[in-house]
Amino acid sequence: MKKTLFKKYLRITTAVILISFAVISMILLLFVSSYWKDEKRSLLLKNAENAADVAAQYAILMKPGHYFFAGNFMQSFMIAFAGNIESDIFLTDPQGVSAFIALGSRDDKVDTRRPVNADIMRRALSGRYSEEGTLGGKYESPHYIVGVPIVVNSGKERISIGAVFAAYNVASFNTFRWSIVKMLLLALLAAFAISFAVVWAFTYKLVQPLRNMANATRSFGKGDFSVRVPVTTDDEIGQLAAAFNSMADSLSSSESSSRNFIANVSHELKTPMTTIAGFIDGILDGTIPPEKEKHYLGIVSQEVKRLSRMVRTMLDLSRIDSGALKLRPACFDLTNTILVALLSFEQKIEQKKIDVRGLEDAKSLWVEGDPDLLHQVVYNLIDNAVKFTQPGGYLKISIGQSEGRATVSIENSGPGIAPDELPMVFERFYKTDKSRSQDKNGMGLGLYIVRTIIRLHGGEITVNSRQNVFTRFEFWIPDKVEKARDRLHLVETTADTPPEEEQKKK
Repeated sequence: MKKTLFKKYLRITTAVILISFAVISMILLLFVSSYWKDEKRSLLLKNAENAADVAAQYAILMKPGHYFFAGNFMQSFMIAFAGNIESDIFLTDPQGVSAFIALGSRDDKVDTRRPVNADIMRRALSGRYSEEGTLGGKYESPHYIVGVPIVVNSGKERISIGAVFAAYNVASFNTFRWSIVKMLLLALLAAFAISFAVVWAFTYKLVQPLRNMANATRSFGKGDFSVRVPVTTDDEIGQLAAAFNSMADSLSSSESSSRNFIANVSHELKTPMTTIAGFIDGILDGTIPPEKEKHYLGIVSQEVKRLSRMVRTMLDLSRIDSGALKLRPACFDLTNTILVALLSFEQKIEQKKIDVRGLEDAKSLWVEGDPDLLHQVVYNLIDNAVKFTQPGGYLKISIGQSEGRATVSIENSGPGIAPDELPMVFERFYKTDKSRSQDKNGMGLGLYIVRTIIRLHGGEITVNSRQNVFTRFEFWIPDKVEKARDRLHLVETTADTPPEEEQKKK
């Protein structure tokens, strides 16, 4: 049988309640029994003492050492006492012979003729007698018994002329105690029923979010990331549910990004491979004439380079995820790196008649960083700028230095980026040009890698845009790599943090 958390919690709680009720009931029963027993004995003693006082007052001296008790009056008086406390009262002479008997408990199992045991009489005549027993065999069953002496004044001394015994049947007390037990059991059952209902409802409500999470997790395992857990409280369970939903959103986003990535990679790989295979087959089977082979081999070479860039991008992503992307610092001229990267796009710039601005008075800017990684940063940013600049537009590059920072700004005219898309341009697999009309070669990873490299250097990158006017990417890095070492952890902790959340943290 499957032991669920609900059953375990309910079983343990129920056991605790039962044990608690049992202990409380035992203590209460013992207290009530002890209190009732003490009260009964006190009442027996009080009535025995009253009967002894009355007997002493109405005792008649017949001859020295021998007293006589008024019969009718004494009998009536003792019957009244016995009925009042529902007990038996015996008035005996010093030898233990019963002179008067009043059976208030209607107990038929008493030997009225049998004298009281001499030892019991000695103890009763000497002061006070109290025990739970049979009064020396007069009773067949145990009784609570007290005995007091009948004391009279004889000259200058007080003498005991007899004793009064009061007895109460223990069986009557057991009946009373069983009534208490039944009452406690009924109260226990009622309290347990109410407690069980409350605990069941509370446990069910407590465990339900966990069940919802388990069901949602099973849905995640099947590929359905749409399930969410309702957050109904502000306690730890509610916080866990909120964190679970946040995790589900992250998983859903990652799953969507992964699917988009696979779709993009499949599409991007298919196109150049189809082109390469088509032209190679055309050359091999003679479809392409020899005089045009060089032209088509050039196209094949461009597609191979395109494939190489895609593989390098995916390798960079893998290095970032594994933490293997490390700096290899060196001192180099950042301005020269920008010029070299810009020359790679000379043909595209001339084809689109783009006006390149800002490099007329550019001076050397020596920085300490990873030359290859920063070349990749500049290359990707210029590639984006050239790609989205309209024919006849401009590309403006600004290089500066202030307060220990090297700053680079790359601005281009063109369609710009919508305000609602600006916070997401640095996320993985995100492409603002979803129609692929301009960004046909990208996978949405370039700007993510750029931001990661900049942060690895201890710097930051921002984007500003106005639709149909311009787009500007600006980044800065410290002049010295040593200044950035305290910020290297940002790559691991905030690489996937959306810009708006990052601003809130700051």
